[in-house]
Amino acid sequence: MTTAHRLPAEYEELRRTVEEFAHDVVAPKIGEFYEHDEFPYEIIREMGRMGLFGLPFPEEYGGMGGDYFALCIALEELARVDSSVAITLEAGVSLGAMPVFRFGTEEQKRAWLPQLTSGEQLGAFGLTEPDCGSDAGGTRTTARLDEATNEWVINGTKSFITNSGTDITALVTVTAVTGRKEDGRPEISSIIVPSGTPGFTVSKKYSKVGWNASDTRELSFSDCRVPAANLLGEQGRGYAQFLRILDEGRIAIAALATGLAQGCVDESVAYAKERTAFGRPIGGNQAIAFKLADMEMRAHTARLAWRDAASRLVAGEPFKKEAAMAKLYSSEIAVTNAREATQVHGGYGFMNEYPVARMWRDSKILEIGEGTSEVQRMLIARELGLPA
Repeated sequence: MTTAHRLPAEYEELRRTVEEFAHDVVAPKIGEFYEHDEFPYEIIREMGRMGLFGLPFPEEYGGMGGDYFALCIALEELARVDSSVAITLEAGVSLGAMPVFRFGTEEQKRAWLPQLTSGEQLGAFGLTEPDCGSDAGGTRTTARLDEATNEWVINGTKSFITNSGTDITALVTVTAVTGRKEDGRPEISSIIVPSGTPGFTVSKKYSKVGWNASDTRELSFSDCRVPAANLLGEQGRGYAQFLRILDEGRIAIAALATGLAQGCVDESVAYAKERTAFGRPIGGNQAIAFKLADMEMRAHTARLAWRDAASRLVAGEPFKKEAAMAKLYSSEIAVTNAREATQVHGGYGFMNEYPVARMWRDSKILEIGEGTSEVQRMLIARELGLPA
């Protein structure tokens, strides 16, 4: 597959299906959920019934037998209408289920994946901490193996964790320091913590600027005990595992950001055709027309970037630099397009009843989550052989 060609038939069919769902099911309902900071359970259930949470997973684990490219197509189409449902899908797949699929034992996969790939339950990814974001190697949460009971005893706090406190959250995979390496650096491992485990406390929802219909919380662990068998992958490999997961996730965020950028175009073009000023539609004014042309150009270029990175991923080729470039570019142009869309709408763009107001609020986090723009530039520079 190359980005220069149109989507193959199976991808295009998926794209149209999700596009129809986004416009017919999500669009009429999501504004009310967003305004009231409510998680849209019924919409998420419908997404599960469609198989969206199982797109990149094998059928033997309840998945759809697709790939990461298919997931990204779905994310773009959802984000053209709303980013809260899109990030719920992205986090549920890329950060919730994918670590279990990539690094779990066969027993762990059989135990957790069917419920996660069906969308009946959600998984979360506990990496970020109050004093540790971009510097994930500075993890302070600890896990000590109690040999008498053969249990991990976890203590610490995680922050900004998506999907971690819903009624259908099944697990959080937590990174924790489990020892020290010979050079004194922390040994970081990944451990599955089921929801409801004693000592695992989920705080109330954050009051956020955007993504108001998604679930984001702080988590705390106080002598939280889970079986030793809940270790995900090899002990001491947690940091390396999640670097891989984040590389993949950046492509997903790039697709989501592209969708938001395209949604800004969709809404602005429609508005510019119907809104009149000085006796004619505002889209007939060159200042507006050129603004919309630039917005479309940005969205199109961002789409080429994420599709190139996703194509490399599914082909088994190196994709770290391409993922970082796609994430960096798409997130920054999403912010630009959202600002421009609000300007096109004038005073109405400042009203929450208009989708572009939601898109404006949702766009900024894209330059921060799953690696800030500064981190993406650092990664690109390193891939160029520079000591960034």
